[in-house]
Parts: sequence; C-alpha cells; structure tokens
Amino acid sequence: MVQRGSSQRKRILRDFGANIRRWRKVNGLSAVQVAERAFITRQTLRNIENGTGTARMDSLFAVLAVLGVEGIIVDAADPYNNNAGRSRIDDILNAGGTI
Repeated sequence: MVQRGSSQRKRILRDFGANIRRWRKVNGLSAVQVAERAFITRQTLRNIENGTGTARMDSLFAVLAVLGVEGIIVDAADPYNNNAGRSRIDDILNAGGTI
C-alpha cells in the first residue's frame, strides 16, 4: 500500500502534475489563463502542476475541466474500465454482493 508521505506517493503526484502541465501546453494555454478560467490562484495551479500542496478536489477538477480532460480522469478511475476491477466486481456480484 502506498503511504501518504511515501516517496512513491510523491512521485505519483509529481508525475500527475507534470501531465497536467503538458495538457496545459498542448492546449496552448498559459498558467495565468488556466488559473483565471478555473477561478483559482496561480499558486494553486503551480502546486497542482508540481504535485505539491493540498489543492482541493474542486480546484483540481476545475483545472481538468479547463483543459478538457476531466472526463478522461473520471473514466480512468472507474473500476468497470479496468480488467482487475471488472474481475473483482464479477466476484462480488457472483457471491451475491452489490456494487
């Protein structure tokens, strides 16, 4: 299990932030433009892109919406879109459980 302050968690947050920065650049947007459109401060966006700080979930999703990728993130987190998740869901349902 990944610990909250572990080096693995820090790497994941840093990689996720770098991906958000790349999406911003792919969309041809400056950091100021994204921050303004997401109604967050430039510092909050900087923290998200660096994988640091404690941005609120609604701030993160506001940025993802500005970049046009919020649906991708939501779909990626759906266990039905993952072989292991679907397998576990099948096991639960076959055992009489519910999801």
